[in-house]
Amino acid sequence: MKQSVSLTALIFGVFALSTSAIFVKLAESPSAITAFYRLLFTLLLLLPSVLFSRKRRAEFHNLGKKQRILSVSAGILLAIHYILWFESLNYTSVASSTVIVTLQPLFSILLETIFLKERQNKVALVGCLIAIAGSCVIGYGDFQSGSQALLGDLLALLAAAFISIYFFIGQLMRKTTSASLYSVLGYSGSVIFLAIYALINQESFFPYPSATWQCFFGLAVVSTIFGQFLFNLLLKWCSATTVSVSILGEPVGTCILAFFILHETIGARQGIGIAVILGGLTLYFLSGTISTHLKCGSDMKI
Repeated sequence: MKQSVSLTALIFGVFALSTSAIFVKLAESPSAITAFYRLLFTLLLLLPSVLFSRKRRAEFHNLGKKQRILSVSAGILLAIHYILWFESLNYTSVASSTVIVTLQPLFSILLETIFLKERQNKVALVGCLIAIAGSCVIGYGDFQSGSQALLGDLLALLAAAFISIYFFIGQLMRKTTSASLYSVLGYSGSVIFLAIYALINQESFFPYPSATWQCFFGLAVVSTIFGQFLFNLLLKWCSATTVSVSILGEPVGTCILAFFILHETIGARQGIGIAVILGGLTLYFLSGTISTHLKCGSDMKI
């Protein structure tokens, strides 16, 4: 797969992921239940690609114990990420929560530097920091909105840390494991963890309004399969940092969608923040990072 196709896929995935906060905000359900059905529906949609594929079944049987544990553990981290992030949306705005959670490149860079001893391209790093600064411009209002908004921001920041570790494990796993098998194992761990969490907290799995079920399905198909699963696919050739930096574009899509769907205003500050984010992302991907991290080939292992 050519580099231009990989970049296009990243952009498409970011736009799909931008719908997450909108669906979560519209769903009339507890955070854990929203996350549970999001990943349960995703798992059910992806499971046939493993169960009915002789190649994938053989791959599962040949998978080592350590790889299985890592995959399931990644899913549990993803579940915790969703609980924290969805809960943050109860305390702060869609735009600000999304902005904070997309600060994950800071954690990704730290993980790759410590554990993989990777040296960061200085120009790319500047582009990343510029994009992060743009995110902070968008979310600046909440830093002055009192303790409730700050609690939401803190939950979103913790969510960013957990999703960074999830993508880091994915980067390691995708060197030897197909995206479909890795995702199915991970989402299985997520679903089991979220089911136990919901039961402990005595949260009801039903009934919910039809509009909420539509949000669950939208989260699974649009936000997860066309967003997060696509990133799992690209982790074969992209570093976790490259994926994380690209996700910095999520607040742009979310702000635009929130404007049209939730009628949240886009003021001058948000407009400036969007422009800064796009400028930083442009610098990052033009810095030569694309040729370093988008190691693409024709043997895509789905």
